[in-house]
Amino acid sequence: MFSLLRRGPGRLTPRQARQRTGDGTAVLLDVRETPEWSAGHAPDALHLPLSRLAAGAPLPAAAQGRPVVTICRSGHRSQQAAKLLAGRGVQAADVTGGMTAWARAGLPVIGPGGNEGVIA
Repeated sequence: MFSLLRRGPGRLTPRQARQRTGDGTAVLLDVRETPEWSAGHAPDALHLPLSRLAAGAPLPAAAQGRPVVTICRSGHRSQQAAKLLAGRGVQAADVTGGMTAWARAGLPVIGPGGNEGVIA
């Protein structure tokens, strides 16, 4: 899938994203704002709000030089983030349907203290 991304950002289902980030092929980057992230996010996801990314913030160190899969609540902001990252030369894709679809697919969501989280 990531070989196709040379032409621009791609889109992944939540299960495809979980597979690629779970096996280390890519890094999952949650681009929601901090209160949303705090309520619940995917395990092992990194956090960088789209507002900061759009303002020029660099990727977290663990994501630099690696393919990135962006995720937000519904898929709109993550698609913007993937396009922005592709413009910076990063191999990027976003998760169709965002964290809402992630949770609906039965994938894990963690919140404060590692307890079960919610999608805000």
